[in-house]
Amino acid sequence: MTHDVHIIGGGLAGSEAAWQLAEAGLRVRLSEMRGGGDTTPAHDSDQLAEMVCSNSFRSDDADLNAVGLLHQEMRRLGSLIMACADEHRVPAGSALAVDRDGFAAAVTAKVQGHPNISVVRERIDALPDDGMTIVATGPLTGSALAESIASETGKDALAFFDAIAPIVHKESIDFDVAWFQSRWDKGEGKDYINCPMDKAQYEAFIQALNEGEKTEFKEWEKDTPYFEGCMPIEVMAERGVETLRHGPMKPVGLDDPRTGRWPYAVVQLRQDNALGTLWNMVGFQTKLKYGAQTDIFRMIPGLEKAEFARLGGIHRNSFIKSPELLDEQLRLKSKPNIRFAGQITGCEGYLESAAVGLMAARFAAAEAKGETFEAPPVETAFGALLSHITGGAEAETYQPMNVNFGLFPPIEGKMKKANRRLKYTERARAAFADWAARTGIEAKALETA
Repeated sequence: MTHDVHIIGGGLAGSEAAWQLAEAGLRVRLSEMRGGGDTTPAHDSDQLAEMVCSNSFRSDDADLNAVGLLHQEMRRLGSLIMACADEHRVPAGSALAVDRDGFAAAVTAKVQGHPNISVVRERIDALPDDGMTIVATGPLTGSALAESIASETGKDALAFFDAIAPIVHKESIDFDVAWFQSRWDKGEGKDYINCPMDKAQYEAFIQALNEGEKTEFKEWEKDTPYFEGCMPIEVMAERGVETLRHGPMKPVGLDDPRTGRWPYAVVQLRQDNALGTLWNMVGFQTKLKYGAQTDIFRMIPGLEKAEFARLGGIHRNSFIKSPELLDEQLRLKSKPNIRFAGQITGCEGYLESAAVGLMAARFAAAEAKGETFEAPPVETAFGALLSHITGGAEAETYQPMNVNFGLFPPIEGKMKKANRRLKYTERARAAFADWAARTGIEAKALETA
């Protein structure tokens, strides 16, 4: 099939971009190296949009949370990723978590089944010289293509480490100790498995994390910074004995049914598949070696006999200095036939990645048709994220960033945090509605069945 747009990378951003372009009537060639004899250090399959870390798209609260607001805006723009996530949702309190295998299979089926998309299992080693292209190769961009990008931009690629959390078989958890409850009984009220610790158990656990054998980095990797939003559990432990108890192991809002009180610390697990047989250790991404992981994590009350479907891991993620290299339409300034989308731009998170893919596709579709696509207002979640990537951030100190209200124009005046968040989301919805009405963008929900 001849094509109008070439997309390199079949992750969440590339899949979303391909769908948006195809729905706009353009022919797409989607190149994905997995399934063509190549893979990455983090992926397990050749499915499109495979989720390699958490199975959560985080908060679905569109009133008080910036990522929940982004969920809402993506649904209004007919996002394939959001439609498939909603279809394969699993209980997770106020968060949107999915059965990762069902989700990836659904995205793959929709993309491969679209008559305007040709999925080609091939590795692309260099930036194309001509033709409209979207590079959505993610943070695990192949070395040859990364070198081509660096050669074109004249800049060294920035990089950071990202870590993966372990997954536990539910049947191996001891429910004489563990119990089901969401923090403050949100969502269905019983969406998480909780494993409690007293002070002595917690302090012994922290000591074990500090002493556990870790993955050794290669010389060229040693100065690569971690992304703060996905910090390995043992790195957090090194920051102080109380750090984890005020982070992923905080006990607030969780009542141990054996005592009726909050434990000293809690390890939470979130459902990872639709059957409810696999549970992800929340916030427990790690660079501990496998043997150390099994020994240390079985110190957790309720997980003494835990069987792991997957242990944690670590991989090197790369991203470009987008505020300096990309224009307002995500085009590479030195080679404007090429756009970048997804995590390689320095956005962080599954939904943020897909959102940037959606925007790149909307810009590309308009350009291909000789039209102009007006970017969403900076007061919206889409607009705030896009503005941050394409110039709102300081290029020299640019680091991966999730969508958050700090990227939005500030709300003036003193008020409670919840009220301020409501002000942000109310303003965003008004701006989005005005933009949609003014531009004629169709607001629709995508049917995946």
